[in-house]
Amino acid sequence: MKTILLLRHAKSAWSDPRLDDHERPLNRRGEQAAKAMAEHIVRREPRPDLILCSTAMRTRQTLAPLVKLWDAPAPPISLEKALYLASEDVLLAHLQAVSDEVATVLLIGHNDGIWHLAEGLAGSGPADTLAALREKYPTGTLAALRAPDGAWRDLAWGSAELVAFVRPRDLAAD
Repeated sequence: MKTILLLRHAKSAWSDPRLDDHERPLNRRGEQAAKAMAEHIVRREPRPDLILCSTAMRTRQTLAPLVKLWDAPAPPISLEKALYLASEDVLLAHLQAVSDEVATVLLIGHNDGIWHLAEGLAGSGPADTLAALREKYPTGTLAALRAPDGAWRDLAWGSAELVAFVRPRDLAAD
């Protein structure tokens, strides 16, 4: 099985109107959520063989606590400008271009694309988990999906199983 980890960047700051959207950093709540989600991913999810991450400041800052927690060396990281505010179709194309040697990929991106990608890929899963995904994809949230073995280029809408949908608020209860 292939594993797809879809992480929406954590909460970003809007306090400096002079900053370009691409350069907006995480706010304090976002930094805390990114650290909590990093701990969750390291404890509960398979280690990615590849990380695809938008070049936006907030996505890179969401990734940073993960890199600190993993044993060195960190998985290969591909920072890609094309992932910035990308649609679900663009995100799917990036997943379909992944090398077949990769079993687990972590994609860190933005809404609405990351949400629609997760919804579109999730053809099955626990009813309550699917319902939570369809309701809202908050900042800092992770969707974990299992896709059939085979070539990444064959990844299709509805072909994956949603196995986890973890929001930062869910981690506060742990």
